[in-house]
Formats: sequence, C-alpha cells, structure tokens
Amino acid sequence: MELRVLQYFLAVAREQSISAAAQSLHLSQPTLSTQLKTMEQQLGKQLFIRGTKGSRKVTLTEEGKILQKRAEEILELVQKTENEILLADQLVAGDICIGLAETQVFRLFAKAAGQLREKYPNIHYHLFSGNAMYVLEQLDKGLIDFGLVYGTVDASRYESIRMPIRDSWGVLMRKDAPLAQKESICPEDLWEQPLIISNQKSDDRPLEKWFKKDFSRLNIVATYNLLFNATLLTSEGLGYTLCLDRLVDTAGSGNLCFRPLSPSLETEAYLIWKKYPVFSKAADKFLEQLRLIIQNI
Repeated sequence: MELRVLQYFLAVAREQSISAAAQSLHLSQPTLSTQLKTMEQQLGKQLFIRGTKGSRKVTLTEEGKILQKRAEEILELVQKTENEILLADQLVAGDICIGLAETQVFRLFAKAAGQLREKYPNIHYHLFSGNAMYVLEQLDKGLIDFGLVYGTVDASRYESIRMPIRDSWGVLMRKDAPLAQKESICPEDLWEQPLIISNQKSDDRPLEKWFKKDFSRLNIVATYNLLFNATLLTSEGLGYTLCLDRLVDTAGSGNLCFRPLSPSLETEAYLIWKKYPVFSKAADKFLEQLRLIIQNI
C-alpha cells in the first residue's frame, strides 16, 4: 500500500466526497475512484459506503474508520522521520515531542527547555497531554520521544529517569462543602461521598490502597484524564475531586479549596523512552540538560 494512496484515502474521508477530494488533490474523479477500488480489493474490505443516487456523500465503514486512524498515524510518523533526517546535518534543531499528564514535575522540563533556548533556538517542543495509557500508546508508536508517567515502569521496554519531585494527593472541593472545614481528609471521610477521580492506570493503585476500600464500592460519579474539566464539575457541586496538589489555584476568590490526604499520599513520576532509541540531536541535548538539572537538585 503506497503512502500516496493513503493520502488519497484520507482526503476522501475528510471531504466525504470523491469529487471534492479529487478536486483538492488535483486528480480526475475516475482516477481517484480507481485508486480507491484498487485499495479495497487489496485489503479485501469495503472502506466506503457510497451515497444513493442523487447524493455524492460517502461515509466510512467500520473497516474504513480503522484504516483512517492508522493512516493518520503512519503519515504523521513519516513526516516526523523526514523532518529528523532533513535536520540531521544542522547543528542542533528539530522537534521534541513529549507526552505527559498534568503535574508540577513538568517545571523541570520547562527549565531544561528554557536553558537550551538561547544556545539552540531552533529546537521546538510539542506537548501531548493525556493519561498513562495514552502516553504509552503514543510512545510505542514512535509518535513522541519521551513520556512522563506514574507508577511502575516496564524496564524490559523502556529506559527511565526517576523525577526528584514527588507529587502529593489531596481533595479539591467547594469552599462551602462540609469537608472543607477539615484541615486534612482521611479515607473514611470519603467513603460515602460522590467522588471524581483520575482514570490514570498504575500497577500498584496507590489511591485504592489509601482508601482501604475497593473502588467498586465507592460512589464514583465521574472520572477524568485532564484536571481542568474535573474542576468545573467540582465547582458545580457534582462531587469531591481526588487530584495532585498545586495544579489548581485555590488562593484567589474562586469557590474551590484543596485539602491534603491523611495519611499523606505521595507519588513518583518517571521520564521514560523506548529502549535502544535513535534520538535526534535535539532530543539528545534535551535529555542531557534535564539530567544536569536533576543532578543539581
């Protein structure tokens, strides 16, 4: 299957019309139709549902939706590879892609980027936010260079650096919530309360251990992978949000406050990358600078 044909396929999926896609690609409609039919024959699957007579709209079949997702990933990886090769002869330039969750640990990454900026102004950073499952998936596909995750690291698949900053868990709540009167929150305080929790996955499930209760027996009314949306639910009184400290500004005039857990619960983050990497010069310099920062802490 040629990359060119994958681009044709994505154009049709985007335009939902063979004629509109042909126009955008500067091809004749019969030529594009022939390419698509040949692709379907090669795969042995129907990729498009053509519109009935009088309608030019086409929609993707389930197999077509799978191909659309994979084709986008393939072409993105090809573009990333081409950029790295084209920039290989330059001193230090290129893109660094990092997948991570929301955490104060990112301050170390920002510091490394800031220190490199003056010497290597042609390094560009691209951040992809999501939970651990998303970060690992992107890393395994080669779409990001580094990932920041919590919990146990699979040493057979990834190299890692333990971050020197530990994050503390606590509860985000409305200032007029009953538990806001407490200085800290213990497990029993939350057993019967509506909870909003992170859907981060880890092997040791530190929160579940802290609760001393199986999650299936808790009143979990919502889950999140990015905290901003959870703060909106909390602000509207949906429940109490379990989250890391110092990610939400509660010192202002808003209606939210944060209380630490008791006993305290801290978690470690790890910067990870695939074993036996072939890093760009930019990624090498970034990792080198980050190591120096960590050593000086």
